[in-house]
Amino acid sequence: MSAKTSADVLIGGKVYTLSGYESEAYLQKVATYINNKMSEFDEMEQFRRLPMDMKSTLLELNIADDYFKAKDQAEQLEQDIEVKDKEIYDLKHELISAQIKLESNEKSITELEKENKELLLNKAKLEASLEDTLLGKVKGQAESTEHTHKNSKDKSSEKSTQTKSLNEEKNK
Repeated sequence: MSAKTSADVLIGGKVYTLSGYESEAYLQKVATYINNKMSEFDEMEQFRRLPMDMKSTLLELNIADDYFKAKDQAEQLEQDIEVKDKEIYDLKHELISAQIKLESNEKSITELEKENKELLLNKAKLEASLEDTLLGKVKGQAESTEHTHKNSKDKSSEKSTQTKSLNEEKNK
């Protein structure tokens, strides 16, 4: 706790010594507030004609009114702060949930990209295998056709040779 402070202040043209645990600047601020309130009332013609005790009572009522209005405003601000704190808490919770969902989605994307890469690689292998198989059949058919064609030529040639031989034998 801070030390007790005393300050001489001027209120309504009179010097008073105020004491408290607040700073001297704060005590001067309080005196200035009282002086401003007194000046505010002194500007009103009806107030100046009132007896001194009535003036003091009206000033006290006005200061009490300011106090309760400030207190209500402070309470309203505290409620607003509580509402904002709850909103912040909810937003943080939403943010964390969104971050978790984002991380999960990023993980899923990575896994799907890996799976896609594997599928594309497998597709390329299957296409290459199919191409090799098809080329092998075409090559085999070409060889088979060539072989059949060669066999046909050989058989034709053989028949032709046989026919020549038979013709030669007949001629003999």
